[in-house]
Amino acid sequence: MADLVIRGAQLVDGTGAKARTADVAVTDGRITTIGDVSEAGEREVDGTGLMLAPGFIDPHTHYDAQLHWDPTASPSNLHGVTSVVAGNCGFTLAPLQPGDGDYVARMMAKVEGMPLEALERGLDWSWESFGDFLDRLDGSMALNAGFLVGHSAIRRYVVGADGQREATPDEIEAMAALLRASIEAGGMGFSTSLSFTHSDGDGVPVTSRFANRDEVLTLCGVVSEFEGTSLEFVMDGCLNGYSEDEEDYILEMVRAGQRPMNWNVLTVDSRKADEYLHQLKVGARAAEEGLSVVALTMPTLPGMTQSFGTHCGLWLLPGWKHIMGLPLEQKKEYLRQSGVRHVLAQLAASETGALSRLTTFSRFEIGDTFSEANEGLKGRVVEDIAAERGQEPFDTLVDIVLADDFKTILWPLPTDDDDASWELRRQVWEGSGAILGGSDAGAHLDRMLGSNYPSKFLGDSLRGRQLVSLERAVQMMTQVPARLFGLTDRGTIEVGNHADLVLFDPATVDSGPITMRADLPGGTERLFADAVGIAEVWVNGTTVVADGEPTGAVPGTLLRSGTDTHTPDFS
Repeated sequence: MADLVIRGAQLVDGTGAKARTADVAVTDGRITTIGDVSEAGEREVDGTGLMLAPGFIDPHTHYDAQLHWDPTASPSNLHGVTSVVAGNCGFTLAPLQPGDGDYVARMMAKVEGMPLEALERGLDWSWESFGDFLDRLDGSMALNAGFLVGHSAIRRYVVGADGQREATPDEIEAMAALLRASIEAGGMGFSTSLSFTHSDGDGVPVTSRFANRDEVLTLCGVVSEFEGTSLEFVMDGCLNGYSEDEEDYILEMVRAGQRPMNWNVLTVDSRKADEYLHQLKVGARAAEEGLSVVALTMPTLPGMTQSFGTHCGLWLLPGWKHIMGLPLEQKKEYLRQSGVRHVLAQLAASETGALSRLTTFSRFEIGDTFSEANEGLKGRVVEDIAAERGQEPFDTLVDIVLADDFKTILWPLPTDDDDASWELRRQVWEGSGAILGGSDAGAHLDRMLGSNYPSKFLGDSLRGRQLVSLERAVQMMTQVPARLFGLTDRGTIEVGNHADLVLFDPATVDSGPITMRADLPGGTERLFADAVGIAEVWVNGTTVVADGEPTGAVPGTLLRSGTDTHTPDFS
């Protein structure tokens, strides 16, 4: 007798093959039979009218902290995600020198938008080695999770607080040894940030930004020593288009590592088509050498909030940081001045990279407001309010946030939601230069929600734009990322594979609306979205979500390099 038999579902197996009706039997967490299953199951599930797919794999998350207080990695679990990769952008919580917890917490609060109070209350910061950190999570998670080893953590451990300089040869060797030990303990590879956008809690560039090429290439070279590892990075060109020097640098990194590399995140906008084509060029150059460099790109437009009162993307606009960082009353005084407004608007207009979505102030939708003067504005768009007031949109926006003491929640509407941009995305998905991902799940908790992309993309593929077939949509969220990271026996529904499965209703599958929840440690807030039409989610054969609710089971595997991964062949 099988442990579980799912009968009569439309099977979308993750390979891209056409959906077919089939039964699936599971025993001891593995798929044992596919087709007409004659044996009974200890539990039988009627899949009639539903679709069964492999569990979705999110390749770019920051669940490093949240998994300690939320073993479900919500809301990703609700949307059918059964495996995640964390430790991206060079930011991990280990290795950790004793006493460095406060520094790392403040850094993660700044660069990844995790509420500081949640980090302080939800973690005890008592581990030291990367292996210690992994052991804390092993056996306690509802889904499978693998962790890259972050450059900033390694550098802080070795170089210490004096990290705003190049490392010495001895320090580089010590970092290499530490990375080696971390991967031996199960780390899935190496991640780094060389991006100007990343600064720590003191406003100082994160330590990885001071690394020279010798350091970075040495650390990439360590990865080549281990089976089933990968590389991940973010550079300035991820936002503004790669320079030739950056392209050469990336190729040097992947040559040293001899492992697949991914970067976050590729945005596609019909108004700037040359930009994304230029960014994909480095992947094509790598492929000519039998190497793999892929961009991550989202199949949805994540909900994203901004606020003049807290650190967010607006701080990254050219020349804005000084004004945005002023004390409340001083900032109010400055923003009442027409000259200051004019300068800020002109500086914002000079932004042509990925932050340009934040500069179309006329297309900001007003969210929650906090003053009598702004009553009735929630849900309205700035350009409409400005037209009624006879003002320029930026003046209207500033007047609104001033009335709320900068507490107003703002929702920049996408500027790249046009048919031409979606057609370009479809073309990108057809190629081999990008894979789906970039949700940043677990980060930017009160500012952005990308973790709902699997259910939202399924709904779009079935009943919306229908840019790709359902079978291809599932393949891009299962087999493709599983191959990139070399996840062994995952990513497809095949006999012998781990039973990571999602059962969903094709007539209704989608994401619910984005709401705010105060359920983080200390009662701090985050954006959240329930899933619609996800009937059941299994991880390693055990139900972790049923009828939209977590079951409390924790069958997830701590994905360790070489044990749960292998090195894929991209030649």
